[in-house]
Amino acid sequence: MAEPILLWPHEAPDTPLCADQPQPWLDPYPVAGARGAVVVCPGGGYNHRAQHEGAPIAQMLNQQGIAAYVLQYRVHPCAPDTPHGDAVRAIRLVRSMGYDKVAIMGFSAGGHLCCSAAVHYDQGNPESNDPVERYSSRPDAFIPCYAVVSFGEYAHLGSRKSLLGEKWQDEELIRHYSNELQVTPDTPPAFIWHTAEDDCVAVQNSLMLAKALADQKVPFEMHVYPRGHHGLGLGGVYSRVSTWANDCCRWLLEGGFGR
Repeated sequence: MAEPILLWPHEAPDTPLCADQPQPWLDPYPVAGARGAVVVCPGGGYNHRAQHEGAPIAQMLNQQGIAAYVLQYRVHPCAPDTPHGDAVRAIRLVRSMGYDKVAIMGFSAGGHLCCSAAVHYDQGNPESNDPVERYSSRPDAFIPCYAVVSFGEYAHLGSRKSLLGEKWQDEELIRHYSNELQVTPDTPPAFIWHTAEDDCVAVQNSLMLAKALADQKVPFEMHVYPRGHHGLGLGGVYSRVSTWANDCCRWLLEGGFGR
């Protein structure tokens, strides 16, 4: 693996709650000639980052000719907007490397971060002294995998409490981070998958996201597998679930992310 890439070359934006955490970075898995790249956000309840949802996912994408960059974003304790700031910076940074398209993929709470990046973005600041900040943070596609989508009725309370801290019951923040409520016609297309048996992050999260996308006429592909527990990554022993990787890569290749 190539050397890690710091999101900010000198010092990350001041976030006092994250003082004991290292600067956020990308673990790069480039592919020569790839036109597109995927920023991969491991899950972990906004408390840690699950290793099986990082490097193995990037390597799977590489095998299909798609570049990948695993985001080591900051987690609890941190300000609520810190992980999102890391994610949008990662999208800008990868885009600045010259890729035609940049997608973001996330698992569980990393899926929530993925969805947040897909609905809360900007076109960049052309006046910025930092060249990376001039790039758009809007992903060209997003891939939430058994994702925490909502902080409302079907929220994973552990993720909500870790991200929002003492403000975990603040109604304004709950609505802001309930990503199904933030979808617009400009939201990028999505590839969504979940398992119906997931008893940690309810499948309703993905169903609500799919409905919101459909209501706004945003294209998406969705797979709900009948069996499988939470946190499966590439699929584990569930052969049906493991088909998601090939289907997702096909979707990305059809979207112009390959060589």
